[in-house]
Amino acid sequence: MSIWKYAKKWNGPPAERAVTLGEGNTPLMRSTRIGPALGLKNLWFKYEGSNPTGSYKDRFAAAAITHLAMEGKRICLGTSSGNTGAALAAYCARAGLRCFLAIVEGAPEGKLRQMRAYGAHLYRLKDFGSSPALTAEVMQGLGLLAQELNAGYEISAYLFSPRGMAGVQTISYELADALPGMAFSVFCPAGAGGLTLAVARGVETSGARGRVHCVQPSGNDTIASALRSGATEAVAVRSSTSISGLQVGGILDANEAIAACRRSGGQGHVVSDEQAWAWQARMARDEGIFSEPAGAVAIAGVEQAVARGEVSADEHVVCLVTGTGFKDERSVVRMTGEAGTPVLGGFAAFSDAVRADL
Repeated sequence: MSIWKYAKKWNGPPAERAVTLGEGNTPLMRSTRIGPALGLKNLWFKYEGSNPTGSYKDRFAAAAITHLAMEGKRICLGTSSGNTGAALAAYCARAGLRCFLAIVEGAPEGKLRQMRAYGAHLYRLKDFGSSPALTAEVMQGLGLLAQELNAGYEISAYLFSPRGMAGVQTISYELADALPGMAFSVFCPAGAGGLTLAVARGVETSGARGRVHCVQPSGNDTIASALRSGATEAVAVRSSTSISGLQVGGILDANEAIAACRRSGGQGHVVSDEQAWAWQARMARDEGIFSEPAGAVAIAGVEQAVARGEVSADEHVVCLVTGTGFKDERSVVRMTGEAGTPVLGGFAAFSDAVRADL
């Protein structure tokens, strides 16, 4: 079943009106090697890369574009550093809407090609994503332009698109169904806090016993340190992280995310870009899970929580793997190196190479 199984829980449109590509119902996979190495008996990976465009943002886009289609909108405006744009472009194509996207300057080209493949119109903006002032200008301007054009505008934050973000809450409903009655901690990578807030709201409305933790790269630490210090408000920063998808130095949903995590008993965790890249490679090699760098941020936070004694060995610990590794070609090259695959002169050479590498 897709996210529409839970439509009544998130006040979604009826399933028969859905603009859908089969989003949701993503696998929850028990760790076979990383969990035992960290001393965790019940480490899980919620793999959102199996969604139609390869990330959890399909849950958002399905909900958002369904509403626009029901309202008769023919144009959708949006913003993206990668995954949101691909999702909006695909679901707009499905619904017959034209899609125009303001793109974060540092977005990976592989993600942009995916958006263009669905027919979206892309416009990369200098300093968008790193400068809080420009980010705020873009967000406000989109709303005004949407009014002028009688268009919808969808930004993956509750502040702007609560109807779309409600669809993301289905992650928690699926976790509650998969871990019935069990207490668990879920670690969420965060840019401006929308995913973290959606997961926390989903936990609350499902009645699950879940603690929601926020993990951020140090170059975009708007929420995590504030949550850990006891502060109630996030801090806007000029984002310097290279982790695609988490380059949002503005506040957006951050204050609400801090409050929701704190209510759940969760904590904030700050990790380096290098830690995320290292865990991206380790997840592929030790678990067979091909994650984008943003999806590896969660397990980097788990490593910190274990070192601090903030999760127990028996606790069910869930990492949100937000998207597939195919989303960010640059990070894959970092994992594998620039060298290509050698061509050998026959099977004898192959067998000699295998023996040499054993």
